[in-house]
Parts: sequence; C-alpha cells; structure tokens
Amino acid sequence: MTSPTDPKTQSKKAWLAPLAYLLAGGALLGLSTNLAKLAGERQLSALAFLFWSITGAALILITISALRRNLPPITGRTIEYYFVAGFVGVAGSNLIFFSAIPHIGAGFVALTITLPPLLTYIGALILKLERFQVMRAAGVLSALAGAVTLAAQKLSTPDADYLWILLALAGPVLLAIGNIYRTLRWPAGVSGDALAPGMLIAAVVILFGVGLLPGFSLSIPTEQSLPLLLIALQSVVFAGQFFLLFLLQKSGGPVLLSLLGSVGAVVGVPVAIFLQGETAPEGLLLGIVLIGTGIALLNIGKVRQ
Repeated sequence: MTSPTDPKTQSKKAWLAPLAYLLAGGALLGLSTNLAKLAGERQLSALAFLFWSITGAALILITISALRRNLPPITGRTIEYYFVAGFVGVAGSNLIFFSAIPHIGAGFVALTITLPPLLTYIGALILKLERFQVMRAAGVLSALAGAVTLAAQKLSTPDADYLWILLALAGPVLLAIGNIYRTLRWPAGVSGDALAPGMLIAAVVILFGVGLLPGFSLSIPTEQSLPLLLIALQSVVFAGQFFLLFLLQKSGGPVLLSLLGSVGAVVGVPVAIFLQGETAPEGLLLGIVLIGTGIALLNIGKVRQ
C-alpha cells in the first residue's frame, strides 16, 4: 500500500488534476461555440450574447468568491491584470469567435481554437517558462497538425468565406498572448478563484464600452424566452470554463492550458455536426486522432519533467 506522501502517488496526482481540468474545461469550451450558434439563430447579436453571458458568469463567480471570503483584490497590479487578461482571453477573442460563427460555422470556429498551442509553446520557450522537451514539443506539433488538417479542408471548400476565416484565425493569437500573459503577470499570493471573477468583470466593462459605439447594441429580443435561456446556460458554461482555466493555468502551465481548444474541438465539432446539422469536415477522424495524440504526449511529458 502506498501512502499519500509516496512520490509515485504525488506524481500521479500532479498530472491527474491538470488533465481533469483540461478535459472538463475543453468540453465546456466546445459547448460554448455551439450555444453561440444557437443564439445567432435566435436573433441574438454576438456582442449582446457575449456581454450578457459574461455578466452572468461574473455574477456567479463573484458570489462564490464572496461566500468563500476570497474576493478579487483591488490594487494597481491586479486591475492591470484583470483588464489585459479580460481583453485578450475573454472579450476580444470571444467576440471574434462569436461574430464569425454565423459566417463559417460553429464547427470551424471550434477548430480554430485549437491553434494556440504552437504559438504558446514558442512563446513559453523564448521567455523560458518552459524547458524544451522532445515529447512535449511532439505533442504540441501533433495537436497543431490535427487542427491544420481540418482547417485546410475548410479553406478548400468552394463556398469558403476567406475574410471571416482569416479574422477567426486572429482569435487564437489573442488566446496565446493571454496564456503567456496570465502566467507572467499572475499577482503574487492571489488564488485563481479570486482572479477569475475579476477578469470577467473587466471583460464586462470592455464589452459594455463596445456596446456604446455606433452600430453596436446590447439589446436582446424579449418576444421569446429561449434567448434568455441560452444566455443563462452560457453564463453557467462560462463560469465553469474560466474557473477551470485558472486552475489549469496554475497546475499545468501555459502550454497545457493552450490545449483547451483542442479538447474543445473534439467536443464542439461533433456537436455542430450531429445536433446542428453542419457538414462534417474532410479529414475529421485524422484530425481528432492527431489532437488526441498531442494531448497524451503533452501530459506524459509533463509527468517526466
């Protein structure tokens, strides 16, 4: 029998928790893109759906923080952290993704969110946040190859909307920047469950500012209850997703965190195909196998570090 302090037991726990956070958070991410498509079909604009959903998620997490007496600290450093992280990781990236979904589909957007790993890994190596390891590098490349396989097929279709496809590809760049930034600028002594609501509140402020610009609106249709139900459901999804994001960031590091999109694609693409009637991309099976292999190699490499 092994004791809780046995090195093998501790090593197993060290990778099991990040893997659980990765799988759960990625599943919520995949669900999120499909909810955004449903919202668009119910005449909810991308900005309005994102704003009210993030507002709901912020209220959920700030309530939990208050009950646990672990409210987001307010200092010059944390305010900077909330707004930069809120822009690159929440408001900016998700507004791009949600706006692109009506034009290129929830399935393809779920695939683009798999692209940050290589950018994050290169950035982490340059900034010496990661030590180069062949197995982890192979994992990132495998996951990226899976995403590229699927994306290339989308670009080759006759009705491909290149403008929105290219715009959607800007979202992963923001996500990769966010992965690195949150690690580098994590305020000392502050827990992830205190930072998450602070980041979401900052994102709400940013999105509210966008809603005041000409041509934008935060209004929601009130003729039916379904739009409100979708917002409520997305709020819960966002609350869980961003709470898990910070847990994964702290325990797994920025590169493992960047694979959230890969898991999200494995969940989001089949949902878009089977429940929303989107056409299955060519090379889907190969892409999923490559992405799954990448996740496995990154986790094995993490254990052996």
